[in-house]
Amino acid sequence: MATEGIEAVFLTTHNWGKAAKFFQSLGYELEFSTDHNSGRLRNGDGPYVFIAEVPEDREPQTQIVLKVPDAFRPDPAVDVVTPFEETHYGAKEMTVRDPDGRLWSLQAPANN
Repeated sequence: MATEGIEAVFLTTHNWGKAAKFFQSLGYELEFSTDHNSGRLRNGDGPYVFIAEVPEDREPQTQIVLKVPDAFRPDPAVDVVTPFEETHYGAKEMTVRDPDGRLWSLQAPANN
């Protein structure tokens, strides 16, 4: 079974407000923000961008999340780092490692 494209880009930042304004100046609209300096932005029907503020002692990171169907089962040759787990934001996520050691998140709808 194949992935269904890019679901989201997760970013961490040292300044949620500045990061959100940057993406808004590029045409993204704020879908929601939280009370802990994070939120989701979207530009059209494409992948969403989720930004979360982290402390100054942590380096900002970027993570691309691939969309998969609910019944997704990776090929046995895929290195599964963590199997699907329910998240607090209404999805299931799995982490896999590519041949160069990069980690990828796979996101599927949560079981309802």
